[in-house]
Amino acid sequence: MRIVSAYLRPGRRGMSPAFARLPVRRTRADDGWCDAPNHPAYNRPVRLPIAASAEGMLRTDALYDVVVVLDWNFRARARGRGSAIFLHVAKPGYAPTEGCVAVSRADMNRLSPLLREGRRIVVVK
Repeated sequence: MRIVSAYLRPGRRGMSPAFARLPVRRTRADDGWCDAPNHPAYNRPVRLPIAASAEGMLRTDALYDVVVVLDWNFRARARGRGSAIFLHVAKPGYAPTEGCVAVSRADMNRLSPLLREGRRIVVVK
């Protein structure tokens, strides 16, 4: 999956400044991501509240302190093919995600200088 952009939560300590090599948006309270296949904004960033189903990007946990948007069904969007495949900070103990790629905060900081728009993330089993 190609790297598209990133969201960074303002005010969090311990995050690498190297994300400047990506188009970066500072996460705001009204940032969301539409996951409703029948909505025109499907698999797109949206402003909350929205009438359709959408995930909030400013979470109370640390998982979305850094979110790298990956081109899974993003540029060539097909309804029902899946939305919001992100690279983000992992849950404690690496509990499963809902389809995203998750790494430790330390690994995210190690990866940050390598992340550039258009670079590919390859996931293998």
